[in-house]
Order: sequence, then C-alpha cells, then structure tokens
Amino acid sequence: MVTTQRIGTDDPRMSRIVIHNNIVYISGQTDGTTSDIKNQTANVLKKVDDLLAQANTDKSKLLTASIWLKDISCDFKEMNDVWNGWIDPNNKPVRATVEANMAREQLLIEVQVTAATE
Repeated sequence: MVTTQRIGTDDPRMSRIVIHNNIVYISGQTDGTTSDIKNQTANVLKKVDDLLAQANTDKSKLLTASIWLKDISCDFKEMNDVWNGWIDPNNKPVRATVEANMAREQLLIEVQVTAATE
C-alpha cells in the first residue's frame, strides 16, 4: 500500500516534510540570521538534521542533496568545508550544487535533501 505522511503543514505554500513509501523529502532550508557562508551552511545543516529527526531518520540515510549557492565562485569552497565536516563519510548522498538567485538578499545557501527511513 502506498503511504504518504505530511509534517509541518502550517505554511500555506508547502509541507516541511513529506514521507512517501519510506522516502523522506524535506523542503529547502535557508538561514538569514548570519551574513557569512560558513555560519549559514552550519545553521542550514542543523535545520536539516532537525527535520530528518522529526521524520525518524538521519543524515546516514541521505539519498540526494541539492544545494543552491548565491555566489558559487566565492562560496563553494567554504560551504564544502562545512558540508564535509557534517556529512556521514560512510553514507554520502548523490549531490548537485548550482548557483542561483535567492528569494531574499541575505540568503547565501539553500539545501534540500531526501533520505530513506530504513
């Protein structure tokens, strides 16, 4: 039987988490509380951890990661430094990183992941 669970549906535009057939999809995570890429990345990855925990999974079960950077030529290395310290080295997901215009001026990064529950 196909099952779908939605968590964090208070935003009229989206769910924060959707679990469908044991795959967890989270909405894109951003952080505008700091102005540098290292701290924004760390804060975003903490949000990712929190959402994965709400779905009863964790970063060791990541399948995919999509990363959008406001300025890839300036921020790619520093973002990767934080990412590499966070990621489970034995369970790396597939990943794509691209440059993109952000929804708000202060945002430097957005991260969206999918993960297995089992």
